[in-house]
Amino acid sequence: MNTKQILVDLLVLSFGIFAALMAVYYVLKNEIETFFDIKNRELKKESRAHLLPLRLQAHERLIVFVDRLNPANLLVRLHQQGIELATLQAGILNEIKSEYQHNITQQLYVDSVTWNVVKKLKDDTVAMINHAVNELPANSNGIELSKAVLQHMATMKENPYDLTIELIKKDIQKLF
Repeated sequence: MNTKQILVDLLVLSFGIFAALMAVYYVLKNEIETFFDIKNRELKKESRAHLLPLRLQAHERLIVFVDRLNPANLLVRLHQQGIELATLQAGILNEIKSEYQHNITQQLYVDSVTWNVVKKLKDDTVAMINHAVNELPANSNGIELSKAVLQHMATMKENPYDLTIELIKKDIQKLF
């Protein structure tokens, strides 16, 4: 055989193999895609199964955070007999900051709207405490701050802490 004939035979053989492989690919294409779709669904299901406990725990921790942030609970927890105004204010702000930093990673597992509401509630609580301190006379004490904050809370039509907890509960319901 000559070289030219060998090259033609190789070219014909290569074209035949390529055509056969393409035919096999198109015949099995749907089967391959179905297989990978099933595998992807299984992986997503496993991923959700692993994430659900983390998401539930995040919601639980945010409910605890909101409850601890509530001035009714915060003031009772931090108030001491004869505490000075500045000392109580510093303690409250430090407690809020510490609690927030402890729970900041929970935003990974909750709805962004829910997280933004929790964050705004924290900021509003800090602003409410600072505003109450600024409204009190300079020689006031911790009891007067507690009274001022609790009186302000009593004037609110709806308790923002209860509303935030309800929002977190609704966010949990979306998981099921």
